Amino acid sequence: MQAKGESVRADLPEMRTALPGPRARAVIERDHAVLSPSYTRSYPLVADTAEGAIVEDVDGNRFLDFSAGIAVVSTGHCHPRVVAAIQKQAARLVHMSGTDFYYENMVTLAERLAATLPGPRKVYFGNSGAEAVESAMKLARHATHRSRFIAFLGAFHGRTLGALSLTASKAVQRRGFGPLIPGVHHVPYPDTYRQGDAAARLSLEAIDRLFRTIVPPEEVAAIFVEPVQGEGGYLVPPKGFLEDLARIAKAHGILLVFDEVQCGMGRTGKLWAWQHSGVAPDILTTAKGIASGLPLSAMIARADLMQWKPGAQASTFGGNPVAVAAALETMDLLEESLIDNAARVGAHMMERLATWPARIPCVGDVRGVGLMLAIELVRDRQTKERAPDLRDAVVDRAFERGLLVLGAGENSIRLCPPLIVTRDQADFALDVLEEACQAAGAASSV
Repeated sequence: MQAKGESVRADLPEMRTALPGPRARAVIERDHAVLSPSYTRSYPLVADTAEGAIVEDVDGNRFLDFSAGIAVVSTGHCHPRVVAAIQKQAARLVHMSGTDFYYENMVTLAERLAATLPGPRKVYFGNSGAEAVESAMKLARHATHRSRFIAFLGAFHGRTLGALSLTASKAVQRRGFGPLIPGVHHVPYPDTYRQGDAAARLSLEAIDRLFRTIVPPEEVAAIFVEPVQGEGGYLVPPKGFLEDLARIAKAHGILLVFDEVQCGMGRTGKLWAWQHSGVAPDILTTAKGIASGLPLSAMIARADLMQWKPGAQASTFGGNPVAVAAALETMDLLEESLIDNAARVGAHMMERLATWPARIPCVGDVRGVGLMLAIELVRDRQTKERAPDLRDAVVDRAFERGLLVLGAGENSIRLCPPLIVTRDQADFALDVLEEACQAAGAASSV
């Protein structure tokens, strides 16, 4: 809680009750009675209002949000320009179903998204990242007349059956839901912390081994890959990996699909994470940050691939006019300043984080790009033994101090604040996390 007499800044946390507070406890009890137990809740936050990077709970406690609603509120919570765009559109046209009728703002957004990738492109709109991935799987099969897919261990592409078949993040996500879509094969994603200079080679060799032993390459429709892997631990592939992957795909007539649901929309300091490599995909999927919190996703594909007939794929709510209005304003804000801010504040954070592995015994690695950063916690820096319990302890301690962060992978903490985050807020977050990592490491050595 806030110390008596201590000044309070509106852009930083303020704790007024023990956590969870009385109103939060009451809501959580009601939640447990009626909502699905499949939802994952890392700590007892009951959000009430939010603005910018600050979330206030039902008891008046104020938190600094370094999760951005799981990388969704790219322009911050309730950005006034996004809110105004939503209100204006809601007073004109809430829904008409773009799968059956026409309306202009959906065309405008498709034009803007298509223009961000090379060559003629066409866009399919859905509601979620999983829906975009499902659509990409269907389009890849339809365009190539092939049935198989290659994906990566650690990947998260969604929980619907097709996307789940590509997902290889946590066993609980797949347990009890088989059989899944056949013909999906997984290979390791490069992990430079654990594999060093061999990381890319080991992954590419696994693909080659698949082709030689199990999967005829001429039967593979697409390779699905996250240019920066999200749920697997915010892993950044080594330089040249995506280029080599593209060469393999092209050599065998395989489509390359980049899942930018989490790493896209400016999070890495460029609009798309693939732009750091220069390798453009045949198909790109995006969601999360595209509409600053409203449900919207997009699949952006080479125009020559999208030759399916009317009725082959559709979504009643995909491209909803209100969500599209939010996305158009989001793109304006990203292009005007927020992509640059992500690069600038992210570089500042990484400069500070880079010293932690040498100073904090339980920090094995820090990595990332832009405002997509990770801290990996280990039991021992020599053996690199994973320490998921320490990670969870740091996440809990941060929450108690008013900082919202989430885990990624088995033992990493993800930092994905709204792209409007300031340097002062970033420094506050790192101060809290540094203290929490030091405390967790000290407690584990006792």
